[in-house]
Amino acid sequence: MTMDKHLQRRQFLLTATAAAGFALAHPLGHAQGLPESARIFAGFAPGGTVDVTGRRVADKLRDVLARSVVVENRTGAGGQIALSALKIAPADGLTLLVTPMSMLGIYPHTYKKLPYDPVADFQPVSQAVRFDFGFAVGPMVPASVKTLADFVGWCKANPKDANFGSPAAGSVPHFVAELFGRAASIDLKHVPYRGTQPAIADLIGGQVASVSGPVGEFLQHLPAGKVRLLATSGAARSKFAPGVATYAEQGFKDIVFDEWFGFYMPAKVPADALGRAVTAIRNALSSPDMVEALAQMGLEARPSSPAELAALLKKDSERWAPLIKTIGFTAES
Repeated sequence: MTMDKHLQRRQFLLTATAAAGFALAHPLGHAQGLPESARIFAGFAPGGTVDVTGRRVADKLRDVLARSVVVENRTGAGGQIALSALKIAPADGLTLLVTPMSMLGIYPHTYKKLPYDPVADFQPVSQAVRFDFGFAVGPMVPASVKTLADFVGWCKANPKDANFGSPAAGSVPHFVAELFGRAASIDLKHVPYRGTQPAIADLIGGQVASVSGPVGEFLQHLPAGKVRLLATSGAARSKFAPGVATYAEQGFKDIVFDEWFGFYMPAKVPADALGRAVTAIRNALSSPDMVEALAQMGLEARPSSPAELAALLKKDSERWAPLIKTIGFTAES
């Protein structure tokens, strides 16, 4: 073998070895064997906390769960459209749903018939986030209204305008405001929306007096001053709005609530596919940049095991059952 051929052969071997090493080390090397696409259903409008949570996690699952992971907004019926879509989706580990607890833990107490069974039709994967609720007013309410007591006084003086929007009829933020209205002895008329952001749009536009929704939904609107937070629903002040007093601090001691979003798959998903999703979502939610991104929306990242999520849903559903009876709400009311 001539010197030139020897050098060419040596260079070829070095190049091939380097390429093989790159393929092993580079994450996209593993992506080649992944399914082409996966999807995450979200039952509420783009821009809200459910949608943002789904999209943030989807970004982290690309080239981990599948080469492409997209969020599909299946809005309508207070989140039921998305749940119905998940129910009939293939149980192949490539279709997930991110949903608030309300649709699974509260709706069974308010609807005589649902198009899904919250336990039998879905496989818990992981809790996603937890958050408190906020109660905010807009331009319809005078700037002099700065507390819940002020708002109660305004409602009594303006009963025809005493109303509130929420992301869905029968959701936790709906009931938090209902309980507040009852405790304050005011008749707050409910206006349901397809997500909190559409409700806030009408709040800013002066079509609705107040909105009850996740604290994080209001944060981006506070600097302009057209939305004013009057209260938050946690046991302590929200770290995302520390200057706002809680319901309890303002005399409504029984209004202490939070909620969570969780990831689910269709029932009967294979154990190996479930395991991959659990690990991928836990890693996604545990990354520092994800924790920071969610915090900007007033959300605390809270990954869990499937068993922990199932237990949490059971606990919250049992807590809300007697409260809903007290409120007297049904989907037909």
